[in-house]
Amino acid sequence: MKRSIGFLFLVLIFLASQEMMMPTEARVCASKSHYYKGPCLHNHNCAMVCRNEGFSGGKCHGLGRRCFCTKLC
Repeated sequence: MKRSIGFLFLVLIFLASQEMMMPTEARVCASKSHYYKGPCLHNHNCAMVCRNEGFSGGKCHGLGRRCFCTKLC
């Protein structure tokens, strides 16, 4: 009986610690690139231009295939 209570107690501690350590989701902000020219066909090219603009990355988006730079905000 003592073993099962001790085991249950350890499981509850483990579950509580996992709940408290949940990572928070960071929001991602996007802004249209000022230097990317033409239709955005490859995310890699867009991301490289955006990194030169001071952003962390970029992706092609929308019907007009524009380059949008991204960063955590």
